[in-house]
Amino acid sequence: MYNLVKKILFQYDPEEVHYKVMSWLTRAYNTGLGKKYLESNFCLKHPSLERTVFGLNFKNPVGLAAGFDKDARFIDELACLGFGFIEIGTVTPKPQDGNDKPRLFRFPGDAAIINRMGFNNQGVDAAALRLKNRKTNIIIGGNIGKNKITPNEDAIKDYEYCFKALFDVVDYFVVNVSSPNTPNLRELQEKKPLHDLLLHLQNLNLSYPKPKPLLLKIAPDLTDSQLDDVIDIARLTHLSGIVATNTTIDREGLTADKQVIEKTGAGGVSGKPLKERSTEIIRYISEKTKGSLPIIAVGGIFNGDDALEKIEAGASLVQVYTGFIYEGPGIVKKICKSLIK
Repeated sequence: MYNLVKKILFQYDPEEVHYKVMSWLTRAYNTGLGKKYLESNFCLKHPSLERTVFGLNFKNPVGLAAGFDKDARFIDELACLGFGFIEIGTVTPKPQDGNDKPRLFRFPGDAAIINRMGFNNQGVDAAALRLKNRKTNIIIGGNIGKNKITPNEDAIKDYEYCFKALFDVVDYFVVNVSSPNTPNLRELQEKKPLHDLLLHLQNLNLSYPKPKPLLLKIAPDLTDSQLDDVIDIARLTHLSGIVATNTTIDREGLTADKQVIEKTGAGGVSGKPLKERSTEIIRYISEKTKGSLPIIAVGGIFNGDDALEKIEAGASLVQVYTGFIYEGPGIVKKICKSLIK
């Protein structure tokens, strides 16, 4: 059924389709029967799916990656699709429009997406208010970043603002310095600025009576020596975990016509072309840390086998984004069924 719907939806602009589909989901949720239908068809509970990671109890290990519901507009609706957790954002202190449209492109032949959204969001305060008023108690991650106009030397202030604004309404934090779509952002992954940023946030975190798990989202384009730096910094700043990985600027995994790819322009690649590199990084970090640093896996997860591959490589939890778009609302239940087996 979803393949037929997808064929129709893929005829239209990806960004417009996203909000159209979410408006349909909201209408369904807002009817009593619609909500019950969604929960009965897409949610699956089983004791073997439950996980306790960095002190949080997840009903299942399959989450929705950051970027899909940046502004926390659809938390209650998405919770009905069976997710074990949802990561909102990336949010910034001030609202910003992001990069010029078009900025989201499908590559069905590769089961991939290229995006250069540029942290488009309504600002962290708007997201915080929605989270405060949500009805579901699903675990929420807050993915935080900096505004495009904020110079890197002032980035700490932006991350601190977002951290404080979300502290009471999220269960864990993810520091995003790895998006390829904000100019110079990835420079913050260098050893000194990254250490300074994470140490500042962790000190702020520890000033609260009950600190929240603090994670770092990394790029798949890091070298082994850069990954070693990340691991060292994670130890020094007592990070709770790593999210591996963000989108890649590497286009080698795409089989689409080169002219079409070049015409698309800049942006990060997600989906199946990212699967292998994401798994490599997860395995590298897991082996280097002897499994002591929890990892949330994201990148190329479309089914149960993909999720199991990440878990066997060392991941504690997994997230979907591109797979959710290509496989449809049943993806979480299918992955969970596979993991139970």
